[in-house]
Amino acid sequence: MSGKLGRWARLWIFGAVAAAAAAAVFDPSGLRRYLALAAEVRRMQGENARLASDNAALSREVRALRSDPAALERAAREELRFVRPGERVYWLGSGTGAAP
Repeated sequence: MSGKLGRWARLWIFGAVAAAAAAAVFDPSGLRRYLALAAEVRRMQGENARLASDNAALSREVRALRSDPAALERAAREELRFVRPGERVYWLGSGTGAAP
């Protein structure tokens, strides 16, 4: 009779473990929440890497603007649309008649 009792005990333990696993899977703060948070962490790590790359590029640009006159002139021409005296500017593009 002890063989049957041991068998039932193993079945009860297996059932309890299965119930606990099911509860972890279906609990809103269980496995689904963990997977959602893991995906969020991966997304944020990618965004952080992109932002670090952008910061490095901006730091290089700042150093160039502080030390390189050619970089400063390029920035003034491209971003502020400055021109030297006597230069002519021809706008090609959007067709709206206004400068971009």
